[in-house]
Amino acid sequence: MTFVQLIECRTSRLDEMNRLMDRWVEQTKGKRTASHSVVAKDRADASHVVEIVEFPSYEEAMRNSGLPETGRIFQEMVALCDETPTFTDLDVVRDEQLYAATARRFFELAPGQGAVPAFNDVFIEDYHDHDPANAQDVIGLDAMRRWVEVWRGGFDFSFTLEDQIAQGDRVCTRWVWKGHHKGDFLGIPPTGKDVTMTGTTVHRCTPDGKIAEGWWQYDRLGLMQQLGALDPLEL
Repeated sequence: MTFVQLIECRTSRLDEMNRLMDRWVEQTKGKRTASHSVVAKDRADASHVVEIVEFPSYEEAMRNSGLPETGRIFQEMVALCDETPTFTDLDVVRDEQLYAATARRFFELAPGQGAVPAFNDVFIEDYHDHDPANAQDVIGLDAMRRWVEVWRGGFDFSFTLEDQIAQGDRVCTRWVWKGHHKGDFLGIPPTGKDVTMTGTTVHRCTPDGKIAEGWWQYDRLGLMQQLGALDPLEL
C-alpha cells in the first residue's frame, strides 16, 4: 500500500528550504526510497509550508527516515522553521490519476460497432491530433470522430493498454492494437486477416480533464505489411 507523509511547518525562509531539499536529493541519490515529493505554500498564509512525500510503503518510508543524510537535513530544516514541524502519516486508500482515466476512456470508446461516440467528455471541441502517418493533422472533434470511423469501418479492433504514465498535464500510454480486417481501409479491400501492431500515444489534457492534443507513434508499416499492401521493394 502506498504511504504518504505530510510535513507542515511555518517559515519565512522558503528559498533556503528549497536549496536544502535540493541538497538532500543530491546526497541521497541511489539511497532514498521516496518516489514523489511536492512542496506547497499556503496561498492564504505564505509562511505556512506543506511538504507531501510519497513512498511505496510505510516500511520504505521508515528506511528512508533512517538514512544519515535524512537526519542531518531534518535538523537543518528545523532550524529554518519558525516552529517545530508537524508530521502526519497517511495510508493511501484511493489514488486516481484523472487525466490518465480520460485517456483510458478514449481507448475504451474508440473500438466498437455502430455510431461513433460523441467523445464530448473526452476531447475539447478544437482537439488537435498529430499522426505522422497522416499528410495533415486531424483538427477538431468532428474530424477526430470521422477518423475513428475510418478505423471502425476497416476493422473490428481493440486496444490493450500495457503501460500508462501521467506527469503534469501529459499522459503517455503504451498500447497493443489487434484488429480483424473486415472492410475497406484507406483503399485496401477487406482481407479477412487478423492483424496487430504496437504503439505509444501522448495526450495533453486541459485543467478540466479533457484531452486537447495527441501525438501518435505506431507501427503503421508493419500493419500495411500484414495486410499485404506493400510492394516487395518497400519491405
